[in-house]
Parts: sequence; structure tokens; C-alpha cells
Amino acid sequence: MKRLKQIVNGLKLTQAAPDAALMREFIFYSPKMPLRLHQEQLITASKQFSLPVFDTYFTKANVTINCFSWGNGKRKVLLTHGWASKALDFYELIIELQKIDDLEIIAFDAPGNGSSVSEFSNLMLYADSVKSIALNYAMPDVLVGHSLGGMANVIAVQELSILPHLLVSIAPLIKLRENFAQSLDSVNIGTKDQDIFFSNFAKEFPVPAEHFNLAELYQLGPDLDHFLAYDPDDHISPYPFLKEFLAKNPAINAKSFEEVGHYKILKSADVIEDIVERISAFSTT
Repeated sequence: MKRLKQIVNGLKLTQAAPDAALMREFIFYSPKMPLRLHQEQLITASKQFSLPVFDTYFTKANVTINCFSWGNGKRKVLLTHGWASKALDFYELIIELQKIDDLEIIAFDAPGNGSSVSEFSNLMLYADSVKSIALNYAMPDVLVGHSLGGMANVIAVQELSILPHLLVSIAPLIKLRENFAQSLDSVNIGTKDQDIFFSNFAKEFPVPAEHFNLAELYQLGPDLDHFLAYDPDDHISPYPFLKEFLAKNPAINAKSFEEVGHYKILKSADVIEDIVERISAFSTT
């Protein structure tokens, strides 16, 4: 968090003409929160391993993701966390999933998040992390993703051309550009300077940020069992974007959970109960 505060202060000091490099760092630097005692204890009880992920855009070299698993069942559940998060932010869900027989629960810290070292991170590093686990460790039967992790799971599943038994999206991001703009708005970056950032983004990746729109990218068919949990008052992933996405994909089983918010939805007993029931049903078939 210290580095993020430095970046924000730097942007405030140059508000009249924000530095392009500092705007880039603000968007791609993921702040880190330390593990709490109960999370550390759960990590201690896990099997730990590392895998390489190729960083196509920033370093053009392999980075390492740290992974954790609980249980040794035949059925594999992969958890993909959101931005500025970590594997153990799924703590409450992991605890409940451990009560299901014949599961192996797999989670990881995406590059630049948690314990996985990388200066910057982005959506494709998340998606490529999912692909690395699937190809180098275990093909998941169930994928659960929160926020940016929900978007990353969809991209990974499509690029892998697999049909998991169940896909669970918790408050998934739908439009990445709008999320970036919201972040830049939060530090009072004006439209003109945001346009500079988005122009530079399109040169670096090299697609416009508008490309990462789940309503346009989503190609998974009705054969996939896709459960989506959301809060209609979520300000990070606004409902109007989600409504457009769901209208295009009526086969998705979406369920509203009110007054849980974008982050606390991961700890909601009702959300966890619903997800556990669905995974339990799959695990007994």
C-alpha cells in the first residue's frame, strides 16, 4: 500500500499535467495487503508449488506464480482472485469447500499480487496463470472467479477450448476500460489526460481497452453450467454493464445478493452456501 500512496501523491502533485508513466503505474500496480493470522494458518496447511507464466507485455519473460492446494480429490476446483487481492481472500469459501469429499481446491497469487513477485500485473497475466495451472498442474473441473478473476476465467476457458463442469463468476468485471476510467477519476485525472493513457494502452497491448468487454468477448455456449453471483448496487462492477451482458447470454444462471458489496460478497454466507451447494451437487454426480 505504501507504493500506491506514493503514486497517488505523485499524481496529485502533477494534476495540472499528470505524468503518463505515473498514470500507467497507477493502473498496473496492484497494492498488496498482508495475510492475517487465520490466512497464514490455512496456507501452512496447504500444499505449495510454483509455476511459470510468460509475461507477454511488460517484461517479455517468465514470471512465477505461487500456488496452493488443499485436499487430493479427483475433482479439481480452481479459485481465481480479483485485482489487488490474493488466493487467501477466498478463505471462507476454502474452509467450506474442504468439507466436500473428493475435491482438490487450488488457488494462486496472480503476478504482482500476494506472494507472487512482479512489478506490474494485468488481465492477461491472470488469464495466463489460469492456463498455466490447467496445462502444467491439473485441468480444473470447476472454476470460481471474483471480479477481474471472473473475466480472466472466461478468457482462459475460451483460449483453452475446454468445457468445465461448472463456472462460477462472483461480481465479475464486464468492461475493463470503464473500470480504468473509474480508477483514474478517483484521483481526479481529467478526460484529456485519460485519453492519453488509453491511447498509450492501445499501443502497448496493442488493442484498445474497449476490447476487454465481456459482453463482446464472451463466446461460451449454453452447454456450460455458468452461475453468476452479483450485488445490484455494486459500484465496482456496475449493474447496467452486467445487465447488458446477461441479456446477451440468457443461459447464464445469475442470482442477486443484496447489500454485500463488491468485496464483501466473497465473505457472504449466502453466496458461499449457494456456491458450495452447486459444487457439492457436481461432486456427487
